Amino acid sequence: MSLTRRFLRYSLERGRPIKVMLLRDGMPWSGNITVLSLDDHQFTYITARNKKTPQLLHPNDLLSAGYARGDEGDPLAPRKDAP
Repeated sequence: MSLTRRFLRYSLERGRPIKVMLLRDGMPWSGNITVLSLDDHQFTYITARNKKTPQLLHPNDLLSAGYARGDEGDPLAPRKDAP
């Protein structure tokens, strides 16, 4: 599993935003996203600025991914969807 796919899974499973660099309509874009769904062919995400409109993207258009500012990736930290 590639490192970028691991970050996509991290965001999906933890409900946490990740920092990404990706191609949108052939143009590079950088920002924070939260992954809503993920499969082998595409993933659905929302951006930090537009939380109401989910967007689709092919994983090959994702150039890089990392923890969002302030997130240390602690696996023992509580999930956002946990009570």
